[in-house]
Amino acid sequence: MEREVKFLGKLMGDVDRPFVAIIGGAKVSDKIGVLENLLSRVNQILIGGAMANTFLKAKGGRMGRSLVEEDKLALARSFLKKAEEAGVDVLLPRDAIAAPGIKSDAGKIVQASQIPEDLAALDIGPETARGFADAISRAKTIFWNGPMGVFESEPFAAGTLAVARAVAASSALSVVGGGDSVAAVQKSGVADKISHISTGGGASLEFLEGKKLPGLAALEV
Repeated sequence: MEREVKFLGKLMGDVDRPFVAIIGGAKVSDKIGVLENLLSRVNQILIGGAMANTFLKAKGGRMGRSLVEEDKLALARSFLKKAEEAGVDVLLPRDAIAAPGIKSDAGKIVQASQIPEDLAALDIGPETARGFADAISRAKTIFWNGPMGVFESEPFAAGTLAVARAVAASSALSVVGGGDSVAAVQKSGVADKISHISTGGGASLEFLEGKKLPGLAALEV
């Protein structure tokens, strides 16, 4: 726990820049707190996973059968405006791997904001993966939480694995959290090249949101 607090605490203090946050997963609602708190800390945010669909639709994208939080579109637009005002660069997917469903044997590359009506975006595409890797290569501090797609299904794991390899190849201080992100790092065989792999799960996100955690508060007494 001491190591966990040490590394997460570093992210909330003075860091070497650029500071890049990579946020994935399914829902904007699960991550909006940490996204908004990171706005005052980071230089760039890379957004992948199904939550990117909500941001893309908020910008006018056609998302086909992709998972979208329709009731969070206004929240997504508000966040993007706050990021622009704060001078934080938000990178959204430019292409995606789309398929009829998660049990499909393969997907096809499509524009991320123009998903065909009968398909769903299930992973970031190769152009996006290269763009994300380029941003990661220039970072001096990295925080990653959440997969870039349906990582547990082999046809839709490439984006998450590409991000794992890019983070590992970086010389930056890197902190990775979240079950799927940790699994991707381990599956890629690059866990030993990450500065810190967080086991805190949701609690680590709450820490980065600025919330007071009961367990840590008790230890401070």
